[in-house]
Amino acid sequence: MEQRISCVTFGVGDLARARRFYEALGWSGANQPDDEVCFFQAGGMVFGFWTALGGHGAPGIELAHNVRTPEEVQALLEDAERAGGSIVRPSGRADWGGTTGAFADPDGYVWEVAHNPDWTLHDNGTIQI
Repeated sequence: MEQRISCVTFGVGDLARARRFYEALGWSGANQPDDEVCFFQAGGMVFGFWTALGGHGAPGIELAHNVRTPEEVQALLEDAERAGGSIVRPSGRADWGGTTGAFADPDGYVWEVAHNPDWTLHDNGTIQI
């Protein structure tokens, strides 16, 4: 696993309210593909809101580590399990067209591992939506 965080996602009860709040603070360029999730480019990483977040481990927040190929998702989940973590979502095809899975560290913090074919993962680890 490369030493980086690709995305931080907050679980929100009202997506429109969360988006309005951050836009009122000056954030712009929201990418909202549906009524459940919204992303903002935040420097070299992504900051998102997701109404369905919760029940996957640590409440209200999920970290993400994007990888370069769909096969890397499963490999990283296996590495996390060998290191003492637990798989909370097995690797699989996502509704949005990529591959995703998730593990929890020993304290229960959840990391999504994802390959998103629509996002650019640069050689230096920064991600662009």
